Amino acid sequence: MRYKTAYQQALRDIESKRILAESKQEKTREEAYKKTPRLREIDAALGEIGINLAKLALAGDVAALSKARETSEALKAERLSLLPKKSYLTPLYSCKKCKDTGYISTSPGIPVTACVCFRQRLIEEYYSLSNMREVLRDENFDTFDIRLFDNKVADKEGLSPRANMEINHRVAINFVQTFDDEFQNILMYGETGLGKTFLSHCIAKDLLDAGKTVLYLTVPRLCKVIEDARFNRDYLTEPNEMLDAVDEVDLLVLDDLGAEMSTVVTSAALFDIINQRLLTRKSTVISSNLTPPGLTAQYSERIVSRFIGNYQMIKFFGEDIRAKKKYGGLL
Repeated sequence: MRYKTAYQQALRDIESKRILAESKQEKTREEAYKKTPRLREIDAALGEIGINLAKLALAGDVAALSKARETSEALKAERLSLLPKKSYLTPLYSCKKCKDTGYISTSPGIPVTACVCFRQRLIEEYYSLSNMREVLRDENFDTFDIRLFDNKVADKEGLSPRANMEINHRVAINFVQTFDDEFQNILMYGETGLGKTFLSHCIAKDLLDAGKTVLYLTVPRLCKVIEDARFNRDYLTEPNEMLDAVDEVDLLVLDDLGAEMSTVVTSAALFDIINQRLLTRKSTVISSNLTPPGLTAQYSERIVSRFIGNYQMIKFFGEDIRAKKKYGGLL
């Protein structure tokens, strides 16, 4: 499974960071010992005292325990005075929260959870598997070209596709710029090839560059993940980290809403995802070829009401931009 490949690769990358940090620590330790042999003696003595402290505590020898602790503190103070600027006492992990293990536990008895560094690394793997990294290099705010959109006013709309896209572009820019201060969601709708996916990519790229966790999925692919988790559980040999990420990422981008084969299971799961992200105030950007009446016809009232009440719905219209780009038609 591609998801399994991503999960295992992310774990290997995190483990490699931990091994590298501990290897650097050991190298720094040996360099310090070579320069100051007394440090090796102190560390050996502290290790022996640590073992004796446990024995003395079990034996209840209060006097000996107190003396051992005093000796330990004196040795630590001496070591501190001899330590080089580049200390070897703790590894320089890239993530201080999980110490490059990928998982953290807030307190004893609390189940471990995936660290934010592991979740982001996993998301990066998903991007690599879907070639999204290359896509985002080509489709971002810097490469956005308003000239591709027709400047002729559409009678039915009362403005031109270009003017409409300028409005939508400002909405996207504002979404990124106010992301930390305002809870927002966007639903882009319109026919194929009008720039909805491109604008979604622009938002995703800027927020990824700002250090946010972002997951981009087509809705058909999301439904496949949901069905695998529900019906192929026995064949999954690892946690389904992608479904966890769907709930937890700072921004979820869902493309092609309405293109999926809808089932009772996927419809219920889609509602749960949308509703949970609203409850936890985590932003979502959705694109769809369906108009609002089309959404009402395909989805339950519960889902559509969430869109109408909690999403800024922006319309796209005009000619197929992909065709224009392919044939070089600039207006």
